Amino acid sequence: MSEYWSDRFAREGMIWGDQPSPTALRAREWFVEQGVQSVLVPGAGYGRNTKVFSSDFVTYGIELSGAALELAAEWDSKTQFTEGSALERQLDFRVDAVYCYDVLHLFLAEERRSLITASLEQLRPGGLLYFTSFSDEDPNNGCGRQLEQGTYEYKEGKYAHFFSDADLRTHFAGTEIIGTEVWEETLHSLQGESHKYILREIRARKK
Repeated sequence: MSEYWSDRFAREGMIWGDQPSPTALRAREWFVEQGVQSVLVPGAGYGRNTKVFSSDFVTYGIELSGAALELAAEWDSKTQFTEGSALERQLDFRVDAVYCYDVLHLFLAEERRSLITASLEQLRPGGLLYFTSFSDEDPNNGCGRQLEQGTYEYKEGKYAHFFSDADLRTHFAGTEIIGTEVWEETLHSLQGESHKYILREIRARKK
């Protein structure tokens, strides 16, 4: 996994362009309303979304790819980035909110649980969670070889888990789930290419 992403970032640079996900803007609005002061972004990439938060909050990013972090240091100098796995606790303190964009679906079941557990360990009691992931309504769901229930190798060497609403809620059992929604999002590369995905988001509060 780490080698795949490091190679892509080194080869393609800002893979998904320089504009943030609309979900990051929605999360920022929610965090402001809730009086958040600090935000953690696991799987921060090159800072496309962290930059949305670092203008308003003390922001921390966790990223495994050194190539992505080199880009992030230039793109978003306000965020404090840590090189390491989002599946493990990296901060020795707790933040007010966690925003995790399209990382959860990249893993098999055991690692998905590790990502959520690590995020909760770095979140204060009463803190907020905003996660996005592939929805089971996305056209790629069911394509290719099935690795686990709901998880498919939809492209050669690339797999993802596609979440139903019930499945996503089950993953966050033990938190106070505030709500879930489905969104269609279009990613635009700097080369002018675009691709549509159907995402499912969850908002929750740590008990």
